[in-house]
Amino acid sequence: MDWGKYVIIAQMDGRMKSMFEQGEIHGVKKSAVIAIAVLVGALGFGGGLLAGSKTYATGTLFGNDAPEGVDFSPVWKAWQVMDEKFVPAAVSTTSLAAASTTDPTQKRVWGMIEGLAASVDDPYTYFLPPAEQKQFEDDMTGAFEGVGMEIAVRDEILTIISPLKGTPAERAGLRAGDKVLSIAGEDTRGMDISTAVQKIRGPKGSTVTFSIVREGWTEPKDISVVRDVINVPIVTTEKKDGVFIVTLASFTANSPALFRDALREFVDSGLTRLIIDLRGNPGGYLDAAVDMASWFLPTGKVVVVEDYAGNNENVTHRSRGYDIFNDNLRLVILVDKGSASASEILALALKSHGEATLVGKTTFGKGSVQELIEITPDTGLKLTVARWLGPNGEHIPHSGIVPDVEIDRTEDDITAGKDPQLDKAIEMVNSR
Repeated sequence: MDWGKYVIIAQMDGRMKSMFEQGEIHGVKKSAVIAIAVLVGALGFGGGLLAGSKTYATGTLFGNDAPEGVDFSPVWKAWQVMDEKFVPAAVSTTSLAAASTTDPTQKRVWGMIEGLAASVDDPYTYFLPPAEQKQFEDDMTGAFEGVGMEIAVRDEILTIISPLKGTPAERAGLRAGDKVLSIAGEDTRGMDISTAVQKIRGPKGSTVTFSIVREGWTEPKDISVVRDVINVPIVTTEKKDGVFIVTLASFTANSPALFRDALREFVDSGLTRLIIDLRGNPGGYLDAAVDMASWFLPTGKVVVVEDYAGNNENVTHRSRGYDIFNDNLRLVILVDKGSASASEILALALKSHGEATLVGKTTFGKGSVQELIEITPDTGLKLTVARWLGPNGEHIPHSGIVPDVEIDRTEDDITAGKDPQLDKAIEMVNSR
């Protein structure tokens, strides 16, 4: 191993630094529905509508940028009818976006954006009104109050991507792949991610109860979780049976530096057998995954490609060529159904280039790219804009990445403190 080839990157490229994956993490960094976000430009509504003009022509809203061939007259007719005829009921139900303001005109505008986002039937595309936008920004700081898990809508069912290690969600027994039928007694059918996050988040010491369905169970079970301050875990190391194990819990902005330190510790140990544990890692910054892959790959090797399906030029992310290890390195990566997004990018890159063997269970399958677009200074639209392609040009499948060696870790194993997946990984690196 040539530690002399070790390189410190003090400044990240601005575009890459701004990219991060989304997944909804409750009380944790949102790996937020959790993928990649790029903070970009602003899109505003024209003054005619917001000023209360009764002339609801398309040009009033869009000026010279009106979408060609789109008839907005039904929207403006509905708006006008509501202005003239609507009488509020004694009890009303509003969307999460509408509930974020008391201004009736603003409620309608935000409700329209919310409905527009929902119309594409993509669980990772949704509107963030002010409260949710601020929550998302707070989540990216990495410490706040909640239960510590990431969720997504999978096949129209609210699903736990992963409870983060050492969090209340994990301690309460929630598992990657659990289906959430209700939150605090409220049915989750049709519930979007932002609404679910609002219901799950809460002050330290308070309790939230989930109705959960799990593969192998014959009926749902209620699991109560006591909320706490969540400090997002990142990198831990240990040695076992002559193997150095790096456990990576998330891809945060400072993960590359912490991973670098872990690799330095590995090199200093004199060991040549390495396991990177990505189980239950829901993702994070794209740049972190690219940086970590660069320790094992020569300069210029493809780590991942953003495929924009012709809407923009594809973007190829390549190894920075730190490439400090020689042929004596034996590397296994542990994955499971809680490994998503950046975890899948790193695992697939090292597998495709022949640097690592994957052991565990099929990954989550978060193969899309999200962009967080500023709509107003305090609201945003998270929009799926691309898909990930691995080094060989294949999409990360919706069904997930199948490991080279599949091995389960059952509920009984977890209860008994056994880890057959780790045991298998140790066996493999010691036998190569």
